[in-house]
Amino acid sequence: MSNPPSATAAMGPPSAAAARSAFAAQSAGPLGQTQAQGLKRAFEEAPDTPPLVKMNATPYAPQRHINDHYDIVGFISSGTYGRVYKAVNKRNNPNIQPAKHPSGRTIEAFAIKKFKPDKEGELQYTGISQSAIREMALCTELSHPALIHLVEIILESKCIFMVFEYAEHDLLQIIHHHSLLPRTPIPATCLRSTMHQLLSGLLYLHQNWVVHRDLKPANIMVTSAGSIKIGDLGLARLFYKPLHALFTGDKVVVTIWYRAPELLLGSRHYTPAIDLWAVGCIFAELLSLRPIFKGEEAKQDSKKTVPFQRNQMGKIGEVLGLPRKSEWPLLPAMPEYANLQSVAMHNPAVSRPLGLDKWYRNTIANNNYAAAPPDDAALDLLRRLLEYDPLKRLTAEEALKHPYFVGENGAGKPPSWNCFEGLETKYPARKVTTETHEIGGTGSLPGTKRSGLPDDGLLRPPVAKKMREG
Repeated sequence: MSNPPSATAAMGPPSAAAARSAFAAQSAGPLGQTQAQGLKRAFEEAPDTPPLVKMNATPYAPQRHINDHYDIVGFISSGTYGRVYKAVNKRNNPNIQPAKHPSGRTIEAFAIKKFKPDKEGELQYTGISQSAIREMALCTELSHPALIHLVEIILESKCIFMVFEYAEHDLLQIIHHHSLLPRTPIPATCLRSTMHQLLSGLLYLHQNWVVHRDLKPANIMVTSAGSIKIGDLGLARLFYKPLHALFTGDKVVVTIWYRAPELLLGSRHYTPAIDLWAVGCIFAELLSLRPIFKGEEAKQDSKKTVPFQRNQMGKIGEVLGLPRKSEWPLLPAMPEYANLQSVAMHNPAVSRPLGLDKWYRNTIANNNYAAAPPDDAALDLLRRLLEYDPLKRLTAEEALKHPYFVGENGAGKPPSWNCFEGLETKYPARKVTTETHEIGGTGSLPGTKRSGLPDDGLLRPPVAKKMREG
């Protein structure tokens, strides 16, 4: 009885996996020179072996390099996380496929966020920050028209690059533009569309159990087409059945001017309602072109103890008055409740608050709207977003059903998804510093260099700096 044909004869050339397995098995015992050479040749010529991968080389496919796929236009900004650059697809490279947005449109420009390593500047590489890991994990899962779109993530030489779609503006820049002399208010139609898109994106986050925890005008992007994009999910957290109280992982969240009262009062357990307070603060700032509660943050001491934010609580109290147990039943349970009495001692104005109604009337009167100003529905929405008790504060879903958006009887015209629709104002694009350097590298980032350590290896020193609109 004849032997069955071998797998190699029946199926053609062996796969890379089969060749590796056979080579490993034969290596365990005595091996003739001819047999060893044949197995090695089969391994090297296996059809699914990645290019350039040989027996004595790394068993991985060639690395993807950021500078092979993108041309850096210039530097946008920097922060504790690292730096952000504007980029376009690599020119003169026919192999580069245009990036597509989930909506189907081609993405023409990109914002590349380069993270610096955790404990950046140490001689020994210590890993990636928790903030970077969170943002990557969430951005790869989330997709909505009002969220900034993540194109790809590239790991190169111990550096993480997150490639996002590029947005020409942000709300902070738009507020600044309107505050320049001659001062002009943000048109009511633009304001309504902006708030509707922002709340739509926030509803999507909350429905997917994500609390943002750092909403502020600088983190709300605006494209040239008038689309609002929530960005910077570095502080965002899943709040579905957390293993620990959210306070345990991050004791300080939300920029101080947009921080909800339950956070200021030391709450260990909080809800997505903190995002709605921040939205209320953003709404007020879009109306008045200045932060409504512009306090000063008390810094942590050497023992990392979180101090009571008396000054910020006082700024809120100047407008709303201090919270009362009759309006917020769980107020006495707040860890910093005993310190509320000291707010009035340091800031007597909280005993004679301006009141949100008067603040709103003064703001509208001082704005000199060329067209119809926001109506009383806007005031009611603002009041219900800036509710002290988080259980009474509007949710994103409830806010989207408010008469400000849907009309008194729900029959109003829905807001446009283009906040610039019908506007004659042309907003300048964000400033981009053009520098003759590349983005790659493993060392310290410019502006964050530590004494005695080399600066970013592949970031060439700028020959010239120019400011341009991009």
